[in-house]
Amino acid sequence: MSPPHASGEGDREAVEGFHRRAVLAGFAALPLASAARAQAPTHGRLVEHPAMPSAHVQPRDVTVWLPPGYDENPTHRWPVLYMHDGQNLFDGSRAAYGSEWGVDEHIARLSASGQIRTPIVVGVHNTPLRLREYVPADLIRALPDDMRADVQSIYGGEPLSGGYLRFLVEELKPFIDRTYRTRPGRDDTAIMGSSMGGLISLYALMRYPLVFGAAGCVSTHWPLKIEGLDDPALLVPWRERLVAAWAGVIREGLPRAGGHRLYFDRGDETLDAFYAEFQTRIDETIRAAGWGPDRFRSLVFPGADHNEKSWNARLDVPLTFLLRPSV
Repeated sequence: MSPPHASGEGDREAVEGFHRRAVLAGFAALPLASAARAQAPTHGRLVEHPAMPSAHVQPRDVTVWLPPGYDENPTHRWPVLYMHDGQNLFDGSRAAYGSEWGVDEHIARLSASGQIRTPIVVGVHNTPLRLREYVPADLIRALPDDMRADVQSIYGGEPLSGGYLRFLVEELKPFIDRTYRTRPGRDDTAIMGSSMGGLISLYALMRYPLVFGAAGCVSTHWPLKIEGLDDPALLVPWRERLVAAWAGVIREGLPRAGGHRLYFDRGDETLDAFYAEFQTRIDETIRAAGWGPDRFRSLVFPGADHNEKSWNARLDVPLTFLLRPSV
């Protein structure tokens, strides 16, 4: 994979450091047995919370990663990073496609070298309703009447994202803050995901800006087309109307610039190859709202695919941006 291209100013350090991080990430991605990892102090400890109930969504498993030093420092409190698609984060044998992000290895290494504030990681597993839970309801509602049903059909039905975010904010986060030694404030609470998980991370920042201080949106999956719409003469204006509607929602829903961090990236292979136009418009919208390079970053990773292997290889980049040692 080639180093990233910055799509705005202020990203030089991410580009210059990518080669070194990619090599290290290759070693970090080597599979380890789940039990062995849980016992290894250099990689922290995993705690499973199966079938967590909710008044808003279906029950789901939650995996909590406690960082190295958590058990040895009984008075210390930790930031928290919430991540979607939790079964893909720590253990390749549980991952949907057999490849994990290697989140624990990356964070343990970055923490040991002082490059990030060390977080507790809360991996929220997905369910068969993933697409409906991850598509932002406000984006669907904003579509013109003649487009809404067609776009909604891409995700399998009406959005369930409002209930999913209520689960995170009203049920899961209070449980995590009661159960573990967290730093519960906004500036110590981040959210992150890939593909549709990137889209719902953006929505979480928009809907709950007093809860989440940072969002990482990796290979964010923007809608490409609807079934049967293959003629470019029809597809181009359809997509333009969709992009304009969604950019408007994001412009109106973004928190005021200066108090949060927001990260986007994408590759240019497989699904990621189709995101350029949509992502560029969203980037322009965010920068026009006053988000400077110290708070907003959007990168392109040449040669990167839309999969966990690619996200593992560049995970250092969003982590060091979202969890900088000084907020």
